[in-house]
Amino acid sequence: QVQLVESGGGSVQAGGSLRLSCTTSGRTFSRYAMGWFRQAPGKEREFVARISWGGGSTDYADSVKGRFTISRDNAKNTMYLQMNTLKPEDTAVYYCKAAINAYVPLSVDGNVGVWGQGTLVTVSS
Repeated sequence: QVQLVESGGGSVQAGGSLRLSCTTSGRTFSRYAMGWFRQAPGKEREFVARISWGGGSTDYADSVKGRFTISRDNAKNTMYLQMNTLKPEDTAVYYCKAAINAYVPLSVDGNVGVWGQGTLVTVSS
């Protein structure tokens, strides 16, 4: 059974940094595209960033470009999200998502995929 476990969330002041991790078990990590999404209180879940199975291609939401960096270490079965210059509006539960099928891009729409349980990021002003 595939499992995704996020870690690294917490509370930080505006301008600070956090690094989230998402560790996968139960299948060959390096075959699957992955990404990060977030859901702020009272809002719908939204796309943050995604990365191809090999790590050579990345995409970001406009709201995080230049501040967040997605990466992966296939040898450690782990994906990361380095978040710098955090803003109060980045406050949300952050979820990692993996593609259902191998060697296809991760969809940024809908709920289809394998999801982690989420980790809370709180940014205070």
